[in-house]
Amino acid sequence: LASRRPAVEERLSRLVDTIERDIIPRLVRAHAPVAGEGSGTHAPTREEVLAFTGQVLSHDDAGIHQQLSSLRARGVSVESIYVHLLAPAARHMGELWEDDRCHFGDVTVGMGRLQQLMRSLSTAFGTEIDPPAGGRRVLLMPAPGDQHTFGLSMVAEFFARAGWEVVGVMDPQATGFENRVKEEWFDLVGISAGSSTRLDSMLSCIAKVRRLSHNRSVAVMVGGPLFTSRPELVEQLGADGVATDGQHAPALAERLLGRRIKGF
Repeated sequence: LASRRPAVEERLSRLVDTIERDIIPRLVRAHAPVAGEGSGTHAPTREEVLAFTGQVLSHDDAGIHQQLSSLRARGVSVESIYVHLLAPAARHMGELWEDDRCHFGDVTVGMGRLQQLMRSLSTAFGTEIDPPAGGRRVLLMPAPGDQHTFGLSMVAEFFARAGWEVVGVMDPQATGFENRVKEEWFDLVGISAGSSTRLDSMLSCIAKVRRLSHNRSVAVMVGGPLFTSRPELVEQLGADGVATDGQHAPALAERLLGRRIKGF
């Protein structure tokens, strides 16, 4: 049993890193009021977040469905559910684990359930507004070796809602992206990097995107705790910009594309 402890601790450390340093900086800090919600009167309350987290951890599907239906009935947008319910629930699960009030396996299963809920809401998310024309394509992937796919999946939803065609390479080994950028047109490549990402592998990844890309003016956007703690790395690694949250990533992407086209 003792021999397994280092491996278990490594998995737990990676999970906490994902919840506390990737999901939260990228998503929970995105507290711009949703149109029509004023000061947040309709947004999920702290009590609702706590109740929802308990339902997710206890596999209370009926309770989850009832709470989501109630929020939607009172006019809460899917965008607000994403950033004011799902992401805070992920943070709270991390807090429960850190305080030894929740088992590692329960948090892992709970994170999977949150991702399933996000997917189930994605259709409504995309139809709340009319997506703009333009035909933008984005490739989203974790940096080689990273496990940060929950936050990346939520970023993908915001891009899809903004009218982008989203392609994801969610393999933690980031295999297969070389052929995709070489054979397909992408306006933007987004890479999520954790705090433990090796700089040499990240540098190599971005360099390959630049060298192989079918679109010679492709923009590269990065995000994640690595750049939150060390913003100077954005330029050093050859990226065009950094996204601090999924909600505003599409708007940043448009600005980056404008700069690339102008040759800035």
